[in-house]
Amino acid sequence: MFSFFKKKPNPPSAAENVPVAETAAAPASPSPVQSDAQPPNLKAQAPQATSSEDKPGATAPVPAEAPEVSQGSSWWRKTFGGKSEPAADFVAAPEPTAKPEAANASRQSWTERLKAGLRKTGSSIATVFTGTQINDALYEELEDALLMADTGVKATQHLLNDLKRRVKETKTTEPAAVKALLADALADLLAPLEKPLVIGEHTPTVIMVAGVNGAGKTTSIGKLTKHLADEGQSVLLAAADTFRAAAREQLGVWANRNTVEIVSQEGGDPAAVSFDAVSAGKARKKDVVLVDTAGRLPTQLHLMEELRKIRRVVTKADGSAPHEVLLVIDGNTGQNALTQVRAFDDALQLTGLIVTKLDGTAKGGVLAAIAQERPIPVYFIGVGEKIEDLETFSAKEFAQALLS
Repeated sequence: MFSFFKKKPNPPSAAENVPVAETAAAPASPSPVQSDAQPPNLKAQAPQATSSEDKPGATAPVPAEAPEVSQGSSWWRKTFGGKSEPAADFVAAPEPTAKPEAANASRQSWTERLKAGLRKTGSSIATVFTGTQINDALYEELEDALLMADTGVKATQHLLNDLKRRVKETKTTEPAAVKALLADALADLLAPLEKPLVIGEHTPTVIMVAGVNGAGKTTSIGKLTKHLADEGQSVLLAAADTFRAAAREQLGVWANRNTVEIVSQEGGDPAAVSFDAVSAGKARKKDVVLVDTAGRLPTQLHLMEELRKIRRVVTKADGSAPHEVLLVIDGNTGQNALTQVRAFDDALQLTGLIVTKLDGTAKGGVLAAIAQERPIPVYFIGVGEKIEDLETFSAKEFAQALLS
């Protein structure tokens, strides 16, 4: 299983109010939002044991088979009248039986969707291994297929050299077996990108999200909010995308759907909205503050400077923030996505990526190019519009799905 975020103790209930530009508060007691598909790497917290002594008038039931405890415990004396002996007075409740079947089924369902989503990318590569001989012609065809999948020149050469070494060491003679070795080589190349998003080391954890228009940035923020809220994390959204029409309203829909709070201001300064949101998140002891920034191209230098300004202002609100700076990239853009990663990383010092729309592209090999040239962790990948179509990245799953 892959760790989605780190649990932390629940914060105090009391919270101060600070002035913000405009805050849309969630209901005082929001009803829990049911998730369409729980991510398998989110660990549920075990319920706290409750003693019968905490409930006035309650009588502890006699179990069919008495648990193995010392007769000196208060529970034993109250229930069976045993003699007092030196022993602990607290009997811990047994750990709940884990049910990995549901998590495994959920991950299996995701793997099948990932395979279907990567079919356009993987089909051209897989056809190379339909021949009967392992020779130079096979490697030349494979090189062409990898380049067409936007794997990039450096990553392609790395994969070919690694594959030839593996074939020689294993003395493989079947093309089908060579494809399996290629999957292993690709998984090893992508392994540095596999890293969990950690929530809980800071209160709040401030996550700044950037990306060009159309990459799926705001939708990815909404999906991430859903996952966090379903796990009991309190989330505050900052609608700092004040340039794009209806961006504030779009984020507001996700806030209402997930019953979380949002700080926004119509036509306001993005940096000011971000400052107010981080200040409010600190005062209200929120677990996470997600800052949605305006989409822009890295060639728009004045807009990229605005992103730098937002980062500086967020640091003024919280000296350690932002704790995560994520870039959302569209898998359809291929090598252009690598260009975006370079530009945004130089400007903002990225800590993670979210790769979307891999189901509609034949250029999914760009992740190999990113791993080779700018290995920034890929926290999530998406293969559809549904809430369950955004999942944590696994190098082995991706490689196997691509070459299945």
